[in-house]
Amino acid sequence: MARSGRPRGFDRSAALDSAMHLFWEHGYEGASLAELRHAMGDISSASFYAAFGSKEALFRETLTRYLGLHGGVISALDDERLPPRARLEQALLASATVQTGEAHPKGCMVTLSATICSDASASIKALTHSERCATRQALHRCITAGVQSGDLDPATDVAGLVALYDGLLLGIAIQARDGLAPSTIRSGIGFALAAWSGSVKP
Repeated sequence: MARSGRPRGFDRSAALDSAMHLFWEHGYEGASLAELRHAMGDISSASFYAAFGSKEALFRETLTRYLGLHGGVISALDDERLPPRARLEQALLASATVQTGEAHPKGCMVTLSATICSDASASIKALTHSERCATRQALHRCITAGVQSGDLDPATDVAGLVALYDGLLLGIAIQARDGLAPSTIRSGIGFALAAWSGSVKP
């Protein structure tokens, strides 16, 4: 008979971390309810729905947790204590460090967990899309600050640089998942930053 209650000593934070890692590794649709319940301590279906409401609600909560624990590396893009180029470099390197870390799945949960979904998961796809848009907007603010400070030429193609560095961040997720060495990814970041140097005002 299925259990109707949560196991004794149920740790909600630990359960969320387990679910987050499962979504991160296998994607929203790739993580089944059975796998999620097992990862969260073999809780029953009744306990799952009582604690989290639905699979979608659980994903939303784990994504919020992911952003709080790991997504903050992008906040460097708006750190006005640093020159704009230094903000960009710090954000890129910190993102690479997180995405290649050994304590959790490789890559970026925002990039990998719901980029391709069925129509039934359109709301989840839209959720991760909005987070990627927020990153692009932060990149745009950082590069625009470089123009306004005189570090970049006024004629700099801001949108083009945003596309370059956004593509780099998205690409790191695939490279990390494919097992590229962190040192190789950091080297690639160095070459990408040369594009900033090439746009510096003479």
